[in-house]
Parts: sequence; C-alpha cells; structure tokens
Amino acid sequence: MTKEVRQAVEAVLPSVRADLEALVRIPSVSALPEHAADVQRSAEAVADLFRQEGFDVQILTANGGAPAVVARRPAPPGAKTVLLYAHHDVQPTGKRQDWTTEPFEPTEVGARLYGRGAADDKAGIAVHLAAIRALGDDLAVGVTVLVEGEEEVGSPTLAAFLAAHSELLRADAIVIADSGNWDIGVPALTTSLRGLVDGTVEIRTLDHAVHSGMWGGLVPDAVTALIRLLGTLHDGDGNVAVAGLHSGTAAPVDYPVYRLRAESGILDGVEFIGSGTAVERLWTKPAITVVGMDVTSVAQASNTLSANARAKISVRLAPGDTAERALAAVRSHLEQHVPWGAKLTFTPGDAAEPTSIDPIGPIYDVAREALRDAWDGTEPIHMGVGGSIPFIASFREAFPDATVLVTGVEDPDTRAHGANEGLHLAEWKRACLAEAYLLARLGAKDYG
Repeated sequence: MTKEVRQAVEAVLPSVRADLEALVRIPSVSALPEHAADVQRSAEAVADLFRQEGFDVQILTANGGAPAVVARRPAPPGAKTVLLYAHHDVQPTGKRQDWTTEPFEPTEVGARLYGRGAADDKAGIAVHLAAIRALGDDLAVGVTVLVEGEEEVGSPTLAAFLAAHSELLRADAIVIADSGNWDIGVPALTTSLRGLVDGTVEIRTLDHAVHSGMWGGLVPDAVTALIRLLGTLHDGDGNVAVAGLHSGTAAPVDYPVYRLRAESGILDGVEFIGSGTAVERLWTKPAITVVGMDVTSVAQASNTLSANARAKISVRLAPGDTAERALAAVRSHLEQHVPWGAKLTFTPGDAAEPTSIDPIGPIYDVAREALRDAWDGTEPIHMGVGGSIPFIASFREAFPDATVLVTGVEDPDTRAHGANEGLHLAEWKRACLAEAYLLARLGAKDYG
C-alpha cells in the first residue's frame, strides 16, 4: 500500500498546487471588513474544490460568523469517520515594503512558495485535498472537511458552530492541520499549547497633568508608576513573578542555542530570560509581554507630569492552568504591587484555554507511523507550541470521545503572520503524503 499511495500523491500534487495558488490569490483577510466579499469568495472556491471530489458540500455560518465550508463523504458501513480541519481566512499583509514578493501572488523562490496564506492555512486545505484526491475511490473511511473562515480573528463563533452542527461534524478522529513541524526534515505532532489572557492596565495619579518643574520630586507621574508596576511582573532573571500561575515540565527535547537565536531574531549580546530548559520556557511556563502602551510620544513630549498612562499586557498560560484562575492571579498581583497609592484600573480582554493532549491510543500509533514513513524513517517529535490555538479546546469539548491530532505544514522559517510568509514545498509534499497514509491505514484497520 505504501508505494501505491506515494505514487498517487505524487501524481496529484501538480493539480493540488495549482489549486493552492488559486486560493492564495484571494485576499481573504477576515480581520478587515473591506475584505468580507473576499472571505465569501474564498469559501466558495474551497467549496468548489471539494465538490469536484464528489463530496456533499455546504457553506454554513453560526451567530453571524464568517462562512465555513463543510464537505462530507459518508463512511462505508462499519468504517470510521475522520474530520479534517483547516481555515481559509488569512492575516493582513502588514507593510507592503516588507515583502520581497507580491503578498497575494504566489511566487516560488528557492525551496519555498511565498504568499499570504501559502502556509497558514491554505496549505492545510491543500493537504486535505491532496490526500482525498490521491485516494479517490479507494478512500475507505468517512471524511468530513471543515474549513472555517474566521480563525485569524480568534474563531469567535466556532464553539456555537460546533454546537449547531455537531451531528454533521461528529467523527472518530479529528485532524487539525494548523500547526507545524519541529524542523525541515523532522515531523511533529503538537501535543501542548499555551493559553492566553490579556488585559489593559491603566494608572492614574493626578486629576490633570501638571508642570514637572513645579511638582516633580513630590508628585508621582502616571508613566513612572506604570513602569514600576509592569516591572514587578518579572523577577531579576526574567521569570514571571505572578503568584498562582501554573508551570509545568516539558519533554526532553533539545532546542539548540543556534536555532533559538536564528529563529527568534534575538540580537547579538542579548540574553535569553527566565530559567529552566528552553522548551519549558517556551511551552510549559507562563510568559507575560507588554504588547502596547498609551503614553505621550517622544515627539509630543513636554515638561509635564502625566496624569494617566495605559498598557496592554498579554499573558501566555502553561498547560494545566485555566484562563479564569490566571486572570484572577494577574489582577491580584497588580492590585498588590501598584506603587505610591496610584489608582489602578484593570480591564480584562481576550481569553483562551491552554491545551494538553496525551498522544496515546491506536489512532496516534497510526499517525506516528504515517509521519515516519512520509519523512523517510524520521521519528516524529511530540512538540509543544508557545502560542495558542483556542479552537482546539472547543473541538475537545464538543467531541470528547474523538482522537485529536494536531498537525501542520509550517516550519521554523515559515513566517506565518509576518512578511514573506512561505511554504517549504518539500515539507508540504511530505505532509500530503502523511495524511494520505493516515487515511488509507485508518480505512484498512479495525480499531474496535
């Protein structure tokens, strides 16, 4: 079977790549209202692709959300059903001058295909399409494809969508093709992701701004008070200093320093922060970042004590924590450490639960086997991700009996969400092959 599946995948890759490039040309930016028609057009294009494969296809929404494509081919009698997830919306491009190619014109340069969405996550759609097209009438499992259109804005209606269409989407295994691999040439299954809470911290010290010469040295200004408060969030080594946030241990995966420095873009001479192994700091410990501030700009500065200042903080949560508990811990810390009696207002923002998956069971065994064969004998890594994919928790809550596999096509230099996003074409081919192996083998075996 292995040789036949490989040959079938290689035969369909040219047509699937053409379909992928056509999708990349659609600027389906869900965060920008002016692209709403493009998001709809993208959904229709995805629907047409799976309709051509003989699937029953619908474009559905929930609670006024963006259009999602649901394509189904029912399982043969006694066979399992696999749900294949991806998303067709993309991030904004950012500054055009930061791109070396046109963002919405797929362009091959070297080993990569560049373009917004070429990897995240229209390549995920193409992986599903390639596996389905390669197996054709030999597909021996039921397949439901769900391609949502609002992942890049946090999937705000996905939980409602899963609840509204639960019978349509119910499956024995769920393959979420929206993550990455450990490195070029090294496959991975993502088994943990950090969660997220964020919020706005506002400090007030005066009812109006006053002259710094007249009152400086006696009256605290809000900017300095805010800086002192934000400084308490970390200890001297850069570890998060908020009591009550959970920390865990990570698998013994080696992340070489040369890779850490190259992939992060950290400047020469700048030290890493925190303690513990690199993967613990990235995957299983909390992190707090100041992601924005509202203070007087340097260009508009005058000799004035500021009356108020604001900052937005982003808190990544280790698997094992909860957003509710973490938010309470952060609020308590801020209240206890606000300096000089300054007036504090903390306004919570977004929240996403962390995820931890125990990769055991027969479907995981087949998945590892499929990855190993697609990567020519290289053992897959069980990988953590420091970022958050909130909807994974939604799938696990909606379908608690399903085995969830988090896969993907990204690699450390994909640059998803940034300029010059690029898909490594050889890795994409391996991902297509792995999913075809997975579906073929799930159809050939009895899992009870």
